[in-house]
Amino acid sequence: MTRLVIVGGGIAGLAAAYYALTRPQQPPDEVIVLEKDDRWGGKIATDRVDGFVIEGGPDTFIAMKPWGMALSRELGIADRLHGSNPVQKNTYILHKGRLLPLPGGLTMMIPTDFRGMLATGLISWPGKVRMGLDFLLPPAKSPGEESLGQFVTRRLGREAYEALIEPLMSGIYAGDGDKLSLQATFPYLRDLEIKHGGLVRGALAAKRERMRKGGSNPGSRSMFVTPKTGLAELVEALVARLGELGTELRLETQVDALDMVDAGRSTNKDRRPQTASPMYRLHFANGDTLESDRVILATPSYVTARLLRPYDPELAALLEAIPYASTATVTLAYDLQNVPRSLDGYGYVIPRREGRRALACTWTSTKFPHRAPEGKALLRVFVGRAGQEADIEWTEEGLLQIAREELQLTLGITAEPLLTRVFIWPQAMPQYNVGHPARVHRIMANIQRWPGLALAGNAYHGIGIPDCIHSGEMAVERLFSQSSS
Repeated sequence: MTRLVIVGGGIAGLAAAYYALTRPQQPPDEVIVLEKDDRWGGKIATDRVDGFVIEGGPDTFIAMKPWGMALSRELGIADRLHGSNPVQKNTYILHKGRLLPLPGGLTMMIPTDFRGMLATGLISWPGKVRMGLDFLLPPAKSPGEESLGQFVTRRLGREAYEALIEPLMSGIYAGDGDKLSLQATFPYLRDLEIKHGGLVRGALAAKRERMRKGGSNPGSRSMFVTPKTGLAELVEALVARLGELGTELRLETQVDALDMVDAGRSTNKDRRPQTASPMYRLHFANGDTLESDRVILATPSYVTARLLRPYDPELAALLEAIPYASTATVTLAYDLQNVPRSLDGYGYVIPRREGRRALACTWTSTKFPHRAPEGKALLRVFVGRAGQEADIEWTEEGLLQIAREELQLTLGITAEPLLTRVFIWPQAMPQYNVGHPARVHRIMANIQRWPGLALAGNAYHGIGIPDCIHSGEMAVERLFSQSSS
């Protein structure tokens, strides 16, 4: 009898269970998913209350990466996916305390509308001249692994990085661009430089190619999509399908330790298992145990490190070396009449150099009008980025105070909110800093030494929902292609 145990009930672990059970060849006889919390979905958390749809974590996923769309189609919810408001789609950047519109014509974060860049107040005239040097600077032959900040500064200048690229990047990774690996986060930017000789030339070529393929059609699907009543729909549909497939789903089940058992004997802690197929014994907080010949650890890398340290200190050290940032989202609802500024877009991002404790603010009721009742404003403030955690009071009261201060400073809102929701995510956002690609390569090479064991989640090859889904699928492929070879 073949048993697969998956530790972690986020989207990566749930997707792994689904792809294991729907394999056309050799699906496992039994799949068990273990989750320490009291709900499924990990960082996907949707609260539906009083006509509001409130996202605690991500609110969309990128449609261009195929794995999220493919899973949605298989689960029968693809027709419920929609994009953001196509009419009021302004995005702003906070600049010296004022909201200035993001210049139009950005392609992959790179400016391609020269009139828009000349007109923007986000960058000074010397900064704009420096950006223009991108047309004259030759591509670097072999700069080695660069940080995103180093690369953009080299091509477009420091001002363009700090005022334009850094806040857009921070909204994705909550990271420090001077530490984030270009290769691990935005490798296509280096590809543009190599292929076209510069960033702007490359972005223009990509824009022309998209238009040639019809990507400029205003009726085309949005780049980012989400189900009508929140991303929890994806989790709910997936959990329902897993139940139909006979999956054993256990909430509030924490794995405290992992033993490797060889021929009925526990393997010595300082040795590799000597057989091709060791058995793994999971120990739970309540004292129970569970054995399986196949295990997927869809847990944060520091949790995975703790479980594997007794048997593979080298692998554990690599896993533990991946840094994480803590983040939070604070959602507030108001009567629209109590919001002095027109919410005429998706919201705004805040550059690190502004010195604010908030990272960004989404105007949810404009971005997704059906997620708030008529006449109500729904706003979501993001808090926390790498290097600034010490400035934050990580309590509901402290985070709510930061959010209300931000809304008062930038939007002039002084009224009491109709409702608030605070979601705190400690050590939740892995940082793909310089050295990350090499570290992940070593991690994946080391895990090959343990037959029947695979890793999944957002710590390795991508932080987005489609990336996590794909990581679960690839973990299953590793285990079952391994057993059939």
